[in-house]
Amino acid sequence: METTSTSLPVAPTSTPAPASGPRLAGDLAIWFFILAELLAFGVFFAAYAFTRANNIELFNAEQAALDRNAGALNTILLLTASYFVVRAVQAAELRASRAAANWLLGAILTGLGFIVVKLGEYAAAFAHDISLSSSPFHMFYLSLTFFHFMHVILGLVILVAMWNGARQGRYGPGDMNGLETGAAYWHMVDLVWLILFPLVYVIH
Repeated sequence: METTSTSLPVAPTSTPAPASGPRLAGDLAIWFFILAELLAFGVFFAAYAFTRANNIELFNAEQAALDRNAGALNTILLLTASYFVVRAVQAAELRASRAAANWLLGAILTGLGFIVVKLGEYAAAFAHDISLSSSPFHMFYLSLTFFHFMHVILGLVILVAMWNGARQGRYGPGDMNGLETGAAYWHMVDLVWLILFPLVYVIH
């Protein structure tokens, strides 16, 4: 007797592709550093608000003497620099190293513009005998803006390093960590100014 054996078809085994989800841009260490810096600025801002609440008339009078046009110009410069950094990251992801370097050069130049404008403000303040000890408002104005000023300088050093790396073709898909880390720091510098400017220059 002839027997026939039938076997059920075996479904092919397949390994599911790893799910692609959002990832943290740049080194994890830079985000801890950014959080620490934001906390330091937050303490500064809270101390400013508390002192202002007890010296409203003095703060209003001395705040009115600040050059808001210079502060607004610096806001535009930093926002423009951040836009250029975003475009540099996008260009690097497309392997357009030369375009990335050019965008970073634009960010460096606008960042230097911020430095020039801020130095002009400091020169005018010192010409009017404004110092850390001249009043509570001036103490906060000089210390807050100078603390941020030093962060801008560090940011510019990072941008120059990024620009040099982009010129050498160091960044591209799968190798964006250094560029994204520097970009995250620069955006933090920009974010702090977007809080500092209205707080110190505008809000009464």
